[in-house]
Amino acid sequence: MTRSSGASRSLDRRSVLKWGAAGAFGVGSVAVLPAFGTPSLKQSPASCRARDQSSDKRLNVSNWPLYIDQPEKGSKTKTTMQDFEAQTGIKVTYTEDINDNDEFFAKVKNQLGGCQSTGRDLMVLTGWMAARMINLGWIQPLDASKVPNLHENLLDQYRHVDFDPTRKYSAPWQGGLAGIAYNKKVLPGGVHNVTDLLTRRDLNGRISVLIEMPDTMGLVLLSDGSDPSNFTDAQWQQAIEKLRKSRQSGQIRAFTGNEYINDLSAGNLKASIAWSGDIAASGDKNLVFVTPEEGAMIWSDNMLVPNMAQHELNAEEWINYYYQPEVAARLAAYNNYICPVKGGQEAMAKVDKSLVNNQLIFPSEKTLKQTHSFMTLPEYKERNYKGDFNDVQGG
Repeated sequence: MTRSSGASRSLDRRSVLKWGAAGAFGVGSVAVLPAFGTPSLKQSPASCRARDQSSDKRLNVSNWPLYIDQPEKGSKTKTTMQDFEAQTGIKVTYTEDINDNDEFFAKVKNQLGGCQSTGRDLMVLTGWMAARMINLGWIQPLDASKVPNLHENLLDQYRHVDFDPTRKYSAPWQGGLAGIAYNKKVLPGGVHNVTDLLTRRDLNGRISVLIEMPDTMGLVLLSDGSDPSNFTDAQWQQAIEKLRKSRQSGQIRAFTGNEYINDLSAGNLKASIAWSGDIAASGDKNLVFVTPEEGAMIWSDNMLVPNMAQHELNAEEWINYYYQPEVAARLAAYNNYICPVKGGQEAMAKVDKSLVNNQLIFPSEKTLKQTHSFMTLPEYKERNYKGDFNDVQGG
């Protein structure tokens, strides 16, 4: 049930290969502007909803690639999804068609903005994109009585997020940390803070940063002593200029999705801003993930029921099922990301004892106290900040 090694995960859940040529846009900020001009596309979930047809026992789910346990060749053990279908009688159409948050937004914005069906009953998006869709009125509220496991078993650090403080609209699928990773074979002493990562001369041309703005910029803001959950325009400008200077000096080799793992393992990169799950699942004992001295960013990918979904009750049954500790442990053993379900660590003892104390799946309270979330931004500010960030990528 363990997830495949990083070397074969070029299309993993936070892979953003469509952005691989971001620098080739020349004016990268222009490339994302159309996705955010949405004031006229706001909807009301109360009026923009379909008649529920869950009695036909179907469910259409969109998720990231390689984000759910897969059947093992020759094994008689069923996957969590196969067990869900057997227990509920619900036939799941599971599509791995989310490779990038912005790209997916562009794919569905006309339908959701026009109160039309996307053909999906459930989709999984990162917190900042979930926030945008909730704010636009594109997401249906969950019936708390249908998802009792969510409200009973959700870990405390994922409760009371600013974009959905009572988890009325969203349920974390998996979580993770953004911090620093290094290859101890080529960098024995490591690197332990973001300022050093961006400036140390021995790392010049041998580091990468993540292409997801909240993760990279959250860490840069922290390195300046700013709070990524509540920062000013002046603090943003200071942080973006720090990143720009590092890019222009040649310190940063690339902005990447999780394809950085291959270069980090090969020693082409000495260190990188990295996602915890990638390092946990890499299978490379030379790769070390550390919480930077300033702190780490914490994120979650969230299950959402879009407007006009036809099988909302079935979607809620799916959410409730995956918030059982035993099921959550099986999923986490495959994904190697943070399990958001209370009791998952205890249940892991029956799934894979070697993972019970894995800090990248079940981080300690000490680690969690060092984590920070990125501020939910209004639409106009998201557009402006994304433009700044893409301009830095282009050099």
